[in-house]
Amino acid sequence: MDIDLFEMERMQSLYWHLVDYDLSESGVTPMTIRELLGPAADAEVFLQTALSYPLSEGSYEARANIAAWYPDATAENVSLSNGGSEANHLTLWTLLEPQDRLAFMIPNYMQGWGLGRHYGAATDPFKLKLKDGRWRLDLDQLERAVTKRTKVVMVCNPNNPTGHVLTSGEMDAVVSAADRVGAWIVSDEIYRGAEVDVDEASPTFWGRYDKVVVTSGLSKAFAMPGLRLGWTLGPHELIRDTWIRHDYTTLTPSAISDKLAAFAMDPVVRENIFARTRAIIRANLPHLEAWIREHGDVFTYARPVAGAIAYVKYDLPVGSTELVDRVREERSVLLVPGTMFGLRKGIRFGFGYDIEHTMKGLAQAEDLLTGRDT
Repeated sequence: MDIDLFEMERMQSLYWHLVDYDLSESGVTPMTIRELLGPAADAEVFLQTALSYPLSEGSYEARANIAAWYPDATAENVSLSNGGSEANHLTLWTLLEPQDRLAFMIPNYMQGWGLGRHYGAATDPFKLKLKDGRWRLDLDQLERAVTKRTKVVMVCNPNNPTGHVLTSGEMDAVVSAADRVGAWIVSDEIYRGAEVDVDEASPTFWGRYDKVVVTSGLSKAFAMPGLRLGWTLGPHELIRDTWIRHDYTTLTPSAISDKLAAFAMDPVVRENIFARTRAIIRANLPHLEAWIREHGDVFTYARPVAGAIAYVKYDLPVGSTELVDRVREERSVLLVPGTMFGLRKGIRFGFGYDIEHTMKGLAQAEDLLTGRDT
């Protein structure tokens, strides 16, 4: 069976190591193992970790610590995977049959879009729209997208690329739409914990409805993308069914990743990691926002609620793919165009790494990004 090209992942894999300024990343500066374990950690104990097969569903300790982040969840509600992307894949593979339709939030990380078209009959979009200075869920589109053939409603909350967090009313509307037709909700919550202005995690869909699956991992808010450690949280029967499919993909997480995940998801360690992530976001974002304000005649922007990403709409007579390609080819700066999130004239800027380097990259490409290159 054919499957859509995952354009953003292909673009990043082709170019991120060839440019001088990679501003396409959506996380923060990654942690080191030493930083995670702390200065008092016994490195020798860690070095004695046996490189054997771990449990395919993940160790009990790791699953129990993950479950503790969600109300009334237990280790039996959790299964580990190799990154949040595999968690999404296994979940949609499990839930969708060829006659089913996926209702899918736009903008979004477009993995679900392609998988819905691959495993199901079609993917039907419903949108967040920028209005009066903030992103809002289009409730009318949501109602139209969810039909009697809809098997899954998928959201990304906090959202990639906008940083929007659904309000309680918007979450209720998603639940109501899914419940109306008996659909599942799949909530990709991998940016939860990376809040911009508050010190508590964004609300989760877990516990709001009986047919909810949450996917997440250690890549974004936890700043450990190299561990490739994700998880699926859902009802016991659903977890059993995704586990069956996991046996046909990567079988198990890595032994090292499982061990470090169990440590990272200890409630005290987890909150310390989030404090680090939020500190980076809060230190870096004002620099990007000042640059955006300097070009307010071209840019329209709503401050993200969570995540080290900002989505900026622009008013220029050029499509976002063409503009980003020019910026990469002529200024050696890598950005992500709005077309790769299901949008049009906009760009996602990552600001979670070295902010001085980020600002140099923006200065390098400023004439193209603001239409002043002629």
